[in-house]
Amino acid sequence: MSVTRIPAGYVPLTDAAPLIAAQEMGFAAEEKLALDLHRAPSWSLLRDMLAFGQVDAAQMLAPVPVAAALGLGGASAPLSVLSVLSVNGTVIGVSGGLARKMAAAGHRFFFDDAVAAGRALIAAGGPELRIGVPFPFSMHAELLTYWLTGLGAGTPPDIGIRTVPPPLMAEAIRSGEIDAFCVGEPWGSMAVEQGAGALLLPGRAIWSFAPEKVLAVRSAWADREPGLSGRLIRALWRAGRWLADPASRGLAAEILSARRYLDLPAEIIERALSGKFTVTPQGLQREAPGFIGFHDGAAGFPWRSQAQWIALQLARRNGLDRRAALETAGSVFRSDLYRAALRDTGAELPDGSSKPEGAVGAPLAAGGESEPAGLLQNRFFDGRVFDPLAAD
Repeated sequence: MSVTRIPAGYVPLTDAAPLIAAQEMGFAAEEKLALDLHRAPSWSLLRDMLAFGQVDAAQMLAPVPVAAALGLGGASAPLSVLSVLSVNGTVIGVSGGLARKMAAAGHRFFFDDAVAAGRALIAAGGPELRIGVPFPFSMHAELLTYWLTGLGAGTPPDIGIRTVPPPLMAEAIRSGEIDAFCVGEPWGSMAVEQGAGALLLPGRAIWSFAPEKVLAVRSAWADREPGLSGRLIRALWRAGRWLADPASRGLAAEILSARRYLDLPAEIIERALSGKFTVTPQGLQREAPGFIGFHDGAAGFPWRSQAQWIALQLARRNGLDRRAALETAGSVFRSDLYRAALRDTGAELPDGSSKPEGAVGAPLAAGGESEPAGLLQNRFFDGRVFDPLAAD
């Protein structure tokens, strides 16, 4: 079999690691693939690169393909999700001035209590709070809205969410353009390193198993190239498994730090991989176990219920028919293609494609095709459970 080259896009973030590791560590080569990796400065550009065929696959914010299926966001082609590239991996941060105000009011920046952190942020930020996110259709925006509205901060557009590309987040907080942010690592840590702000909370404190980035392709490409789709899924699954090994963290950080990828110090990148953070410019240390996931707990499996949770949030906010949105979203996350690609690899594969989200309080074994598929904690901060069969 000759080597097939696949142009693939990414935004310089730690959670681009599966695509980068697949190429650099030979997992793509095992599938007779070569990934031509193209770095994009923003999510809007990467979405358009994929939609218009400049790349055939892309790291993508999980809500973007769902939004496209619902007619939102301006994507010019239907998109499908072949796998989840990462769960979690985001941080919420605040400006130095806001951090001082919160500390003066007694907040201790413990980095694990979404209720305490949210109430402190609402009280200190007031009604004019401006929060930067990388893209309107993003888990950053969805988690922030779910969290803050759940704590009584009003509803959009009362929450002042603004779009800032990830590499520009530190400058936006330093210049006073925004008061707070939610961004993927390492850009939150860069804001701390540059003295621009402090980290308040990891995104996983809001939803402990949130699908953050996915591998998206044009739906027509997925239908036309089932063999290539399967080879790509397998390469990324192996890359995720390698990244999940703690022994791989140092090398992974070094690879990602290269100028052609993130072009940032490896030590900053490794914070996300290890879950060990410096959260203030003064050096306060905090740990966030399970900060980002690439493999464990069937992390790569594209659960249709994840897409449906996203769809319900989008439908509520945009006045769409909720039942129709749920039905449409179920076909965007292609668990059928993922399962077919990995069936003979020994991968743990759930026997279903949907589940109640937020219902797993501790790691457990769920029914699998050949053996139990271990699931990790999956909880929302407020204890709610999303059951797609009962949602409206």
